[in-house]
Amino acid sequence: MANARDIQLDALRAVAVTLVLYAHFLAPNGTSFLGHLGVRLFFVLSGFLITRLLLEARDAASFEAGPALRSFYARRMIRIFPPYFAVLALVWFTDLEQSRSSLAWHALYLSNFWYALRNDWNPWLLCHFWSLSIEEQFYLAWPLIVLLAPRRRIEAITIGVICFSLAYRFYWPITADPALARDLLPPASMDALGCGALLAVRRARGAGVPRWMRLGWPTLAAVFLLVVWSDPGPADSTWEWPRWLLVQVLPLVPLAAIVAACSTGLGGTLGKLAELPPLLGLGRISYGVYLYHPILLAYAVKAQPWIPLNVSEQGPGRFLVAGAATLIVASLSWALFEKPLNGLKRYFPYVVRPSARVASDDRWTSGVAGSRALDLQRTEARR
Repeated sequence: MANARDIQLDALRAVAVTLVLYAHFLAPNGTSFLGHLGVRLFFVLSGFLITRLLLEARDAASFEAGPALRSFYARRMIRIFPPYFAVLALVWFTDLEQSRSSLAWHALYLSNFWYALRNDWNPWLLCHFWSLSIEEQFYLAWPLIVLLAPRRRIEAITIGVICFSLAYRFYWPITADPALARDLLPPASMDALGCGALLAVRRARGAGVPRWMRLGWPTLAAVFLLVVWSDPGPADSTWEWPRWLLVQVLPLVPLAAIVAACSTGLGGTLGKLAELPPLLGLGRISYGVYLYHPILLAYAVKAQPWIPLNVSEQGPGRFLVAGAATLIVASLSWALFEKPLNGLKRYFPYVVRPSARVASDDRWTSGVAGSRALDLQRTEARR
């Protein structure tokens, strides 16, 4: 299997995590639709990359579902678990922002359910874990579908998942008041993950991005911006629910189109910009940046008396200080912690090469033959 990195997709990771940092460090009132858009971009990327990887494994001549599943889960644990649980251990030892009471939920990757059931963002220190929980829940279920379902049915299943997620969005306005559950429960994010997966499924059968998507995504992006910048009106107004639905649904096609373009490689000036080393470096450490940034913000706020810039409120000071600290820690984490551990992935290939299997069989056969010869020699000696 060819597992070369998609360089320009790293640039998209950098864009996504920058949008999140802007929303949490710089945006007025500590909120911005750009942060949510960054998370949605992460979801489309994850759906595309994971599905493409699994389909490549499935299409290999020596594919076996059991070993492929074991390798997938092992590789995900190697990549995700060490820094994630290191953060939880730090929070437990320091009881930062009194977060201990919810740690069991976060350790089980149920952060989204914790916040949804309480309809509250406390403890805020770990509130970004909701999206990591969504990803992990996706990783648990989706490989079973891609590797075990009939190959010809996977595209239909993917479309069904997207439709179910969209139906879920229409369910809430009819039956419930606005609540965190409408954004945090798994169905609310399956449309973005499913769009990325559908892109990979179509690519695997030789189909590109539909013509209407290639031509129509700029218009949808423009309408999205107009809706976001429109006046939301008073609470419980007739425009509130349609506006929320449009803000959630309109970016899906533009995000999928952008991921598709970068996965095949942009040319010209845009391609050169997408391959700038600083952008690629930020994309490479984006998981650590996303994971650590609220923790470092909390420490920066505690250290405010010794910091000349204002980090206690949203603004340039917070963005500069907390952002720089986040980049430094994420870079060290990648170089000293995450990257060395990622080397263990080589022990968990998705598909065992036939040559390696034959060599293993030869070693086993030669070992058996050698043991038999040794037994014969011992028998002759005894005689």
